Amino acid sequence: MTSALPRSLIALAAGGTGGHMFPAEALARELVSRGHPVMVLTDRRGEIFADAAGGVEAHRIRSSTLKPGLVGKLRTAVDLVAGYFQSARLFKARRPAAVVGFGGYPSAPPVAAAGRQGIPVMLHEQNAILGRANRLLARWASHLATGIPLVGDVPAHLSSRTTVTGNPVRTAIADLADRGYAAPMANGPIHLLVLGGSQGARVFSSVIPDALTRLAEPLRRRLQVSQQCRPEDMDAARAAYAGSEIDVELSTFFTDVPDRLARAHLVVCRSGASTVAEITAAGRPAILVPYPHAMDDHQTANATALDRQGAGWMMPQPTFTADALAIRIDALISDGDDLTRAATAARGLGRRDAAARLADLVETLTQETAVLGREASA
Repeated sequence: MTSALPRSLIALAAGGTGGHMFPAEALARELVSRGHPVMVLTDRRGEIFADAAGGVEAHRIRSSTLKPGLVGKLRTAVDLVAGYFQSARLFKARRPAAVVGFGGYPSAPPVAAAGRQGIPVMLHEQNAILGRANRLLARWASHLATGIPLVGDVPAHLSSRTTVTGNPVRTAIADLADRGYAAPMANGPIHLLVLGGSQGARVFSSVIPDALTRLAEPLRRRLQVSQQCRPEDMDAARAAYAGSEIDVELSTFFTDVPDRLARAHLVVCRSGASTVAEITAAGRPAILVPYPHAMDDHQTANATALDRQGAGWMMPQPTFTADALAIRIDALISDGDDLTRAATAARGLGRRDAAARLADLVETLTQETAVLGREASA
């Protein structure tokens, strides 16, 4: 879409964690490329945003996540109220054409201030269920963008104004959509990629070696496994694979995930928003094991969304046993059609142009508001 308002100031509000900041950064880059000045309001964790995004002014807004206990809750309330008045003063002086909230408690003061001042608001939800901040702020939003289809309830006033834009991913990941997917050839190598998040997943380090070593020897000889492990679990995992005839590479961090994802016939992973965005953008089938202690259980919602669409298989952690995983992997390898169908469904959910889709929605929002303003003044 060509911007009809090329110099409209857009404000982005996001929590300081990567899950919120990365899509905000991607949108900022896209908006700047279209001629929009952009400012971001975040907490101290997101202060590096301006340097990362380039040409974006950053404002540190006082806020905090919800703390336990009465004193903690009072301190959180004080911080959020202070952040609200900071945001209100800034918006009164600068009057952005729209405010986009990406979730996290630090997004609450700016979005609330925008809503109270009549500035158009759009929310972006990275997960398949609205997070706490976005649920609280939905009353002020006129548009809702989502990373994947929601499995939770959508506020009634947003039911017809919800768009699946996707979550932006790295260019190297987005480019994998052009490479297609081919199931393992008979008697050929089977590339298995195991990702457990930035710190690995302890349950993966114990269950996955146990499961793979239970497979029949001809199948074990075909496996080429890349597995992420916590440093403290590395020795135990290496010992579990010893003598199994499995070609395995263990690492605490892979710097070449796009290349490994391109080769992968099957991925075993958690189901955080960033991971889901990458496997769907790449179009790779996955066994999804939600982290059971994630806030609002959003990882289960994400895995459920993919499972419902036939893009992967959810295995809740209590049922993620060596026996169950061995049976699942053996069945999938034996019938490559299941893997191919899941890869196709995953690619159907992926949005390599997520940042552009988000920018299109922002411009639609500002143009609608401009039209309403002209009609009101006529």
